[in-house]
Amino acid sequence: MRVRLSGLATALAAACTVTVLVTPAAGAGEPDRRQASAGCGNAAPQRPGTSRDHTIGSGGLDRTYRLHLPDGYDAARPWPVVLAFHGRGNDAVRTEAFSKLSALPAVVVYPNGAVGLGDGERQAWQGAPYSAPGVDDVAFTADLLDRLERDLCVDTGRVYATGKSNGGGFTGLLACRMSDRIAAVAPVAGAFYPGTREACAPDRAVPVIEFHGTGDSTIPYAGDSDRELPPVPDWVAGWAARDDCRARPATRRIEPDITITRHAGCDEGAQVHHVAVTGGGHTWPGADSYSGGGRTTQTIEAHEVLWRFVSRHRLAP
Repeated sequence: MRVRLSGLATALAAACTVTVLVTPAAGAGEPDRRQASAGCGNAAPQRPGTSRDHTIGSGGLDRTYRLHLPDGYDAARPWPVVLAFHGRGNDAVRTEAFSKLSALPAVVVYPNGAVGLGDGERQAWQGAPYSAPGVDDVAFTADLLDRLERDLCVDTGRVYATGKSNGGGFTGLLACRMSDRIAAVAPVAGAFYPGTREACAPDRAVPVIEFHGTGDSTIPYAGDSDRELPPVPDWVAGWAARDDCRARPATRRIEPDITITRHAGCDEGAQVHHVAVTGGGHTWPGADSYSGGGRTTQTIEAHEVLWRFVSRHRLAP
């Protein structure tokens, strides 16, 4: 049974309040037509409210992605975009199912990774030691955004990235290398290998919200020195330092199993939040189907909490 607590909802809303980076003429949830893509006015490639698989050429490879258009999609209105990257060995279809991201009022895109190294033919993302050699997933992401902006009416200032495990780690790499196109990132149970952290020099302060279970045995909360995985709080603190946030974060425990740490006072109105799930496994909070090993909290819905955070940030025109 899903826990529904009015006090919890209120506390989460307060914990995820952020500074709104908008022009005076546009509110957080309103489109900024100066950032409308070239595809505004084009016929949609599929019906609103549906999900379909598509193919795109990138780096000499045929890459695939699943596109979901929200109910009410209108080619005259610039829509925000959420990029959702699956974990190692997972795929777009299953990630759409457990994440519930397609319920958001946004164009949601689920890219598929290339088959990487190791046991079995498991898809993975750049930055991990098992990712496909020579495959540039950052360039693939840029090519994918170019396609979306050409074919759809999207708000180029409100593009967000989230992902699970290996896909969550990859969003950290995107924050480092594509801060000019990605407004905010929201990794869940992120696998932050060295390849996702090296030479990280974003052009701006990047808002970040990270979710992680303290009982995660796949990507341990306390880190794993053998795989060069940092303790998750250290990774979060690294982004707070990179964004020049205030030295002392505010931490609040939300009963029964959620603790939120907020780094505020960051450059350019950014904030860095960390949502720790006490005893949570390598899972997507709120998932109703299998998303990984261990306990899945039903106290919060990750897609709702991350949307509340990221949707209030936009790139400057």
